[in-house]
Amino acid sequence: MNTIVSASILGADICHLGEALDKLRTWQIDMVHFDVMDGVFVPNISFGIPMLSAIRRHTKLFLDVHLMITDPLRYVSAFAKAGADRITFHLESSSDPRATLEAIRQTGRQAGIAIKPGTPVEDVIPYLSLADMVLVMTVEPGFGGQSYLPDTTEKVRQLRRDYPKLCIQVDGGINDQTAPIARQAGANELVTGSYLFQAADPFRAAALLRGDDSSPQAG
Repeated sequence: MNTIVSASILGADICHLGEALDKLRTWQIDMVHFDVMDGVFVPNISFGIPMLSAIRRHTKLFLDVHLMITDPLRYVSAFAKAGADRITFHLESSSDPRATLEAIRQTGRQAGIAIKPGTPVEDVIPYLSLADMVLVMTVEPGFGGQSYLPDTTEKVRQLRRDYPKLCIQVDGGINDQTAPIARQAGANELVTGSYLFQAADPFRAAALLRGDDSSPQAG
């Protein structure tokens, strides 16, 4: 599988978000990762539906929406209408996983299901037939800029071994040092925020995430 890079706008300068979104194509970024936090499921509050709608109007890039909220089922339709291309929710939320996956699929959007570092990978297995992607959190969800948790690598490795065609995303602490670890374990989608937006050369940084250290600098 080709490695997909998803840029988390949690790491961008929100005052210049339009400019940042415009630069993503120049940096050869594949999709925009949009973190939604409610201050309940995780201790932070981030973005909501109005901002997603604004981003949808500004860019044609794939919008990868990650719901870190208590009751995702309640908001599936609203996020789909706001422009999400894929909606990912947490297995640990209060919503019924099967019903939430089915609701997402009924909107015509891709459906993703995420697990926290402390959740056994076996817990997500019953829902894979309805999921387009599994997100293995490689940090505790809620804040950007955290360090990659090495123990999460085995979850990726197990999923790839048992489900070779599964789309596996990792999110948290992904940089040029941890990306090779995640890729070798079997992750094919890498979410990056701080590393990308704070890089001196974001085009080069994205290439390193993909494992292409021979890419020339963007013009």
